[in-house]
Amino acid sequence: MQTWRSLGEIPADLGRTVVTIGNFDGVHLGHRTVIRRAVEETAKLAADRLVAVTFDPHPMAVLRPEHAPTSLTSIETRVALLADVGVDAVLVLPFDLDVASWTPEEFIERILVDALHASAVVVGANFRFGHRAAGDVRTLAEVGETHDFVAVGVALDGGPQVWSSTYVRTCLATGDVAGAAEALGRPFSVRGIVVRGDQRGRELGYPTANVPTNAMAAAPSDGVYAGWLRRCDSGETFPAAISVGTNPTFDGERERRVESYVLDRTDLELYGVEVEVSFVERLRGMVKFESIDDLITTMGDDVERARALLGG
Repeated sequence: MQTWRSLGEIPADLGRTVVTIGNFDGVHLGHRTVIRRAVEETAKLAADRLVAVTFDPHPMAVLRPEHAPTSLTSIETRVALLADVGVDAVLVLPFDLDVASWTPEEFIERILVDALHASAVVVGANFRFGHRAAGDVRTLAEVGETHDFVAVGVALDGGPQVWSSTYVRTCLATGDVAGAAEALGRPFSVRGIVVRGDQRGRELGYPTANVPTNAMAAAPSDGVYAGWLRRCDSGETFPAAISVGTNPTFDGERERRVESYVLDRTDLELYGVEVEVSFVERLRGMVKFESIDDLITTMGDDVERARALLGG
């Protein structure tokens, strides 16, 4: 997989390509439907490679930052997921006010024609681009006739609810991690470096691996979940009961974090280790307990429910 973070990194001798364009945040089932069609076009046209064009940051973060969505995946994770579904190279286009000012025709000529030598462009049927989102699939098709590429618009996919990044975020906001997983085609996960916390979990008999949350990165709503913790260095995966929130039972805590208790393990040393925490099912919402004994009793119940759900 090749990753280009500017137009200047694209090889001058790049052959003809098939290009698919989008934010691809989450690389959910809707995205995968588009990419499958792009893979088919790549084979049909015997193109040199399939290139995905994505944007960093999200265009909304530049145009209307107060409405910018949280990210379901980092750019690095997005690139890896795109590789898994057949993309050969990714152009991570730095999005700024200059790029936002390009007309649809400028975008096509600079990106699709001059840089990527597109023989086909495959996008979702609702794709819009260029200044004030003036371009669409019809624009691509019309300009493509002049520049020797074809445009393919792929119908949106999903059940009663069309799969989209917005839909996944809506599921996460209500704690519906099962619904998010259905749309993504895999459990939703967060990644981060385990940091030293207040060690209250250890004192209560349930030591946790703590990963701080990022305000611009998506996470499930506050509550307790069953899921999995994977060490990114070794690939070892463990069943876990996962708390998301600020621990309201203990006054003064304000930092929102993801805390994972690996079932029946108190011997793991995870400080400084990058982990991936995947969410399978919501167990309950976040509760402020009247006593530590009540908290410990409920934590024991959470662990047993997580064990039953995960088959441990």
